[in-house]
Amino acid sequence: MTELVVRHAEPADHATVVAVVDDWWGGRAMAAMLPRLFFVHFRPTSFVVESEGRLVGFLCGFVSQTYDDEAYVHFVGVDPAFRGRGVARLLYDWFVRAVSAEGRTVVRAVTSPVNTASVAFHRSLGFAAEPAPAGYDGPGEDRVRLTLRVADWPSD
Repeated sequence: MTELVVRHAEPADHATVVAVVDDWWGGRAMAAMLPRLFFVHFRPTSFVVESEGRLVGFLCGFVSQTYDDEAYVHFVGVDPAFRGRGVARLLYDWFVRAVSAEGRTVVRAVTSPVNTASVAFHRSLGFAAEPAPAGYDGPGEDRVRLTLRVADWPSD
């Protein structure tokens, strides 16, 4: 396996990510969920993973401005050719360590209940999953809320 290099996301990474994200999601239109602001204003908590200089994963997240103890993962993507190799786990590790250093004790995210692979992956990381209230992200949009206590994250 080639070496995986993790670094903070940079503004120049935005174009690279939006160029591939729809393909990574099987043709679903996902790029609109990734405005450039994540690569500009949330760089301390957003990361990319490269292999041999090529983007193979990214995570966009931030610390909550409302809740002093929380952080939120907005979007994670991994190149289908690199899934199952620990890329997403590596991204979450960097994120959890970064937000923990900021004093955050809870990490939250949401996903769609039909995305059973995402729910299972998050549970494997220690996230608790519960149905979000009806209309959480708008009418007809069911969601699963995911919550991780940072103290439960392995510190290895």
